[in-house]
Amino acid sequence: MKLRTILLSVVLLLPCFWHPHIEAGDLGSHVYNAWLAQLVQKGTAPGVYSVWQWKNILFDLLLLSLSNQFGISAAEKIAAAFCVLLFFWSVFALIAVATRRPPWFLTPFLAMLSYGYVFHMGFMNYYLSIALACLGLSLVWTARPKLQLIAIPLLPLMLLAHPLGVLWFLGAAAYLLLWQHLPRWRIAFPLLGLLLILAVRWFLVHHPAYDVEWPDHPFYFFNGADQFVVFGQRYRYVSAIVYAFGLLMAGLDLRLAPRATSWWKDRLLLLEFCGIAFVVTSLLPENLKLSEYTGWIGLLVSRLTLITAIYALCLLGSLTPQKWHLAALSLCALLFFVFLYQDTSFVARLEANAEKLTRSLPFGTRVLKTVAAPGDWRAPFIYHSVDRACVGHCFAFSNYEASTKQFRLRVHEDSPVVVSDPRDSESMESGEYEVQPEDLPLKQIDQCDPANLTILCIRDLSPGEKNGRLSLRPIP
Repeated sequence: MKLRTILLSVVLLLPCFWHPHIEAGDLGSHVYNAWLAQLVQKGTAPGVYSVWQWKNILFDLLLLSLSNQFGISAAEKIAAAFCVLLFFWSVFALIAVATRRPPWFLTPFLAMLSYGYVFHMGFMNYYLSIALACLGLSLVWTARPKLQLIAIPLLPLMLLAHPLGVLWFLGAAAYLLLWQHLPRWRIAFPLLGLLLILAVRWFLVHHPAYDVEWPDHPFYFFNGADQFVVFGQRYRYVSAIVYAFGLLMAGLDLRLAPRATSWWKDRLLLLEFCGIAFVVTSLLPENLKLSEYTGWIGLLVSRLTLITAIYALCLLGSLTPQKWHLAALSLCALLFFVFLYQDTSFVARLEANAEKLTRSLPFGTRVLKTVAAPGDWRAPFIYHSVDRACVGHCFAFSNYEASTKQFRLRVHEDSPVVVSDPRDSESMESGEYEVQPEDLPLKQIDQCDPANLTILCIRDLSPGEKNGRLSLRPIP
């Protein structure tokens, strides 16, 4: 058992080391801001300061601490590898407790989910909070008071990582405990959950102070298998295969069950969790902005389907393992990781070219970038690899973290290091920012070869021009 666990962990970490950097969207921004935080500690980042806050900081604190000990490059690998292992084994533990069986036959799907959409978007604080919530729920699910008490100290860590992890843990734990201790009222629990979700939707729709954007995809797209749609259109086939395998496994298991009524009854709680999670993602907005002067709470539904996928894996884990399960799921995982390697190699080449440009810049040069992913990619944040290429050499002036006031680093107005207005940051990232005389000197990095989007060029910006006027616009 121990040897199997160690070998599986080693194999699981291979994607963290197959490129010089981990190409996972917003992770590049986290790394850049860890370096910026080091400059703040040294007093060499004018106008930038750090604050203490109770959310969205756990991964950043981990990354900064490791960076101070081992350097930025090593810290990135260690922190990401730790999060992957914690996520994988926490979900594994949750499935094992919920089904009373270690889900070894599901490990290919678990590995895919560990490197799915949320990971490759670089939502590391959210990813970490869900991992901790899974660990906490696995303790609550045991129904052993001593183990349940151990889950309580995990709550502050979940909150430091991301509030969504805490909300999920508290909601799921309350539902689970009520379901276990009030069996006569079980029929009311899913109805109350539905009414609560409908009330939240009604409030958001009828609250004029909030900006609300609804998902572009139809509601059935967000079924949990969408977590395997990471980059281009070919991942949709992977997602469809995963979904089809899940239905096939469940259908055959139901057919072989001695009594269909008992099969459904034994899985009632897991089915309710899956159903409620799907209703949540069907009714909530994708993006939410609480005021004009704060950043967006972005990709909410796309994040929450990670929870739907975890519940679906719990349901699959309750099935009787068959010999073909592991082989079929392994083939899915092999295809998925081959695609991941190919697409992250593209981003790795782009970042290597960005590093060639930034290495020659005088320290402190301010840089904007308008770098877009191929038009059909679902995870578009490849421009943060240019932020990471600035580490030690230049300032990513459009850096969104400080201006949105949602993270630990903040900025005073007129800082020479980072823009202070989140609206300016958004327009810089989109290439629509009109350069002001006081911004200069300022450089712009663009993709400059339509035949090869990894090729980058750098130029000086002039007053009055839009920073992205020469940028390529990939066609969807």
